[in-house]
Amino acid sequence: MQKPRVRIYTDYKSPYAFVANQRLFELEEKHGVELEWLPYTLRVAEFMGTVEERTPHFWRKVRYAYMDARRFANAQGLTMKGPRRIYDAFYSSVGMLFAQRHGFFRAYHEAVFRRFWSHDLELDELSEMSGVIASLGGSAKEFEDYVHGPARAEHERIIDEAEALGVFGVPTMVFNGELFWGGDRIDMLIERIQDPQSIAAALGSRYRK
Repeated sequence: MQKPRVRIYTDYKSPYAFVANQRLFELEEKHGVELEWLPYTLRVAEFMGTVEERTPHFWRKVRYAYMDARRFANAQGLTMKGPRRIYDAFYSSVGMLFAQRHGFFRAYHEAVFRRFWSHDLELDELSEMSGVIASLGGSAKEFEDYVHGPARAEHERIIDEAEALGVFGVPTMVFNGELFWGGDRIDMLIERIQDPQSIAAALGSRYRK
């Protein structure tokens, strides 16, 4: 029997994506779900504006968001230090794709999240991301060849496909075409996995078979 399949869009620089990982992996372990992890690399300035444009209201929201995410992190025994600057997560995102193809995705995934939020990794330094790949048994040279070759086009295709589905943030889970944004929607996702027909009651007249 084919396992239910859930696609997960994530970004290593998202605090809420970091703290959702444990429960997302439990979907595989406890609910017999097959997970497909893909990058959705947030373009911070696009939805948060430049630093110079941000209002006091915005900064209160940001401070709350990191405090809130830190509560979830502390409950799991995770270290979460606020980012020191705005990062371009392209190298880490395509590193995810590379790690999947070479059989060390979970080790990579957990290492990158843990090290970045501990201030032990610069996501936008190719040499540092190549070092992560090498430390997990991958080839730094092959990774760098991939980065300088087809990675950018593949990355952009994945982002375009995500946005065509309606994705705008992370973590976003997609099951049978329905989107669930945020770790606090995982229980709703589990309900849908256990009873796919519950979508009709959930969405009412908006649901179409």
